[in-house]
Amino acid sequence: MSTSPDISAASGTDSRAAPPAKDGGKEQQKLPLFALLALATAVFITSLTETLPAGLLPAMSSGLHVSESAAGQTVTIYAIGTVLTAIPLTAATAGWQRKRLLLTAMAGFAVANTVTALSSDYSLTMVARFVAGVAAGLAWALLVGYARRMAPVALQGKAIAIAMAGIPVALSLGVPAGTFLGAALGWRMAFLSMTVLTVLLLLWIFVAVPDYPGQASGERPKMLQALRVPGVAPVLTVVLVFVLAHTILYAYIATFLDDLGMGGETGMVLLVFGAASLISIWIVGAHIHRRLRSLTIASTLLVAASAALLAVLADNTVLVYLAAILWGLGWGGVPTLLQTATGDAADDAADAAQAMLVTLWNVAMAGGGVIGGILLSTIGSESFPWTVLLLLLPVLAVVVLARKHGFPAKRSVT
Repeated sequence: MSTSPDISAASGTDSRAAPPAKDGGKEQQKLPLFALLALATAVFITSLTETLPAGLLPAMSSGLHVSESAAGQTVTIYAIGTVLTAIPLTAATAGWQRKRLLLTAMAGFAVANTVTALSSDYSLTMVARFVAGVAAGLAWALLVGYARRMAPVALQGKAIAIAMAGIPVALSLGVPAGTFLGAALGWRMAFLSMTVLTVLLLLWIFVAVPDYPGQASGERPKMLQALRVPGVAPVLTVVLVFVLAHTILYAYIATFLDDLGMGGETGMVLLVFGAASLISIWIVGAHIHRRLRSLTIASTLLVAASAALLAVLADNTVLVYLAAILWGLGWGGVPTLLQTATGDAADDAADAAQAMLVTLWNVAMAGGGVIGGILLSTIGSESFPWTVLLLLLPVLAVVVLARKHGFPAKRSVT
């Protein structure tokens, strides 16, 4: 195995990543919580920056003098920026100091959100959103390895869970808060508030987050070679299909609920979903070190159970909320599970595999929006939960069959 400081640390095997203190001959393992919360805030900013326009489309379309459909493409161009650049930029910056790279990526968000807030030109806004997507691809490929590197091996799952907590917080609380701020003070203030938060985060990272070296030029893996590592392809397959299934329903949840006569309760349903997601993250963080496989299977079954309830019994309001709880409990820990599985399977090619994960994740999000739109116009919103169920069948099959590599019964990281 390579002794490259960056690669080995990203895969959780660098003993220098987080040396445990010793007390009476016994190792005391602790998490650098303050630094990990900085990473969680970075995840929050990347997630919220991507989805924030969804709640501000009418105001943005008016301010940019375009249709709401055109304003909605500010979300699409963000995903495109990530998809097109995550892999090549990760390879190009592999030799950079990790802290310098993280600061650069987050500075990109500050610039992009500032331009978005001040711009009245649609083309300039689209460029800014593309830049934000580029910064997201760089950050996402970096953050999981960073979290793993800062923690003792036995606590790496918890470290990733803390860092990934920014996702459900952004989706369940950040988007409604941004929408409320946009309604109260204008959509431009919503984006400027993101700039202020990012500037504060840059100071936080500078003070609290440790630095690590990049990879030596002769030890950098080729991106496509990572696919040949046993276990990587099954995990990335699960990433693509699971995220696609989730996005088809999540992207159109407001429409789905509106068709059920629950349009006025969308915010509350998402809040319940988000609260359950946070519980899921806590559970996954506590048990992922020993139970990654069983937790992934449980997550798949919980989301499937939620979809089944929505498919068959969605006319009952109480059961819709129960479905939201099951959905959140199943989905909340999925980013942690899949990124940990990717890092474990890829080993020395962890950075390359994480870059591919980021790319496939965004491809699945874009694909979910497109497929969901086609289903909505041809069959109707009632087709969403059935489609989720159909897609989760191969997800479950791959996880179950990848027992030796990908989702092993016992993690090989020691």
